[in-house]
Amino acid sequence: MFGGFQQNRAAAYAKVSVETGVNTADPHKLILMLFDGALLQVRTAGFAMQNKDIPGKGMAISKAIEIIINGLKVSLDMNAGGELAERLAALYDYMSERLLYANLHNSQPALDEVSGLLASLREAWAGIAGQVKTAAA
Repeated sequence: MFGGFQQNRAAAYAKVSVETGVNTADPHKLILMLFDGALLQVRTAGFAMQNKDIPGKGMAISKAIEIIINGLKVSLDMNAGGELAERLAALYDYMSERLLYANLHNSQPALDEVSGLLASLREAWAGIAGQVKTAAA
């Protein structure tokens, strides 16, 4: 009887925690949070796929695409970023296409591919944290 209530409280706490993190994070940290959110949604989609939860899979994939396109891709500075920004934009589009494929064809390999790409980009972005802070100082 109280299970739903506990879940609602936990979800509300998680939302406040994320919003607090967003409000206090520097731009570099915000991008890391976007990578983390996209990775979480891809993992959630895989879990839903394994459990034959079609609505859950679709929601998680939609959220992952939203984060990739309206978070990561939109944050690219196409003027200052030059060819690198163009390549990243194309990679984000490719990841979105692979996620759509995964959704339509229940393809765990497509989810794994996107997860690997996101994890590699996240690792590279995390690795430049010191350089970003030094450049800003």
